[in-house]
Amino acid sequence: VQLQASGGGLVQVGASLTLSCSVSGRTLGRVGMGWFRRPLGKAREFVAALSMGGSTTYYSDSVKGRFTVSGDTAKNTVYLQMNNLRPEDTAVYYCAAATDRFLGTEGYEYNEWGQGTLVTVSS
Repeated sequence: VQLQASGGGLVQVGASLTLSCSVSGRTLGRVGMGWFRRPLGKAREFVAALSMGGSTTYYSDSVKGRFTVSGDTAKNTVYLQMNNLRPEDTAVYYCAAATDRFLGTEGYEYNEWGQGTLVTVSS
């Protein structure tokens, strides 16, 4: 499985941004997908997850109600729609795939990772 994340950029507080993660090597419905982020100088943290088959989503408390994870099986792509962005959302965002797990919220549960895309929220 190979992952290609894109869509990061510089935005202002309150703006919206959508990240994309293109999946190759495995049909999207056969992997659990996750989004993680690493703020500068801090540890990686879980953001959102989309279950294998796309029936279930899960979010960290810090993004719940603002971010939405979804998948497009026709494009084999996962999205992270981010609304009402805050300075604390500034980070490198990574998509990840779990080929043997329905859904995961921990990094160790994912065995394939994309290269990361930087999101900067300016106040």
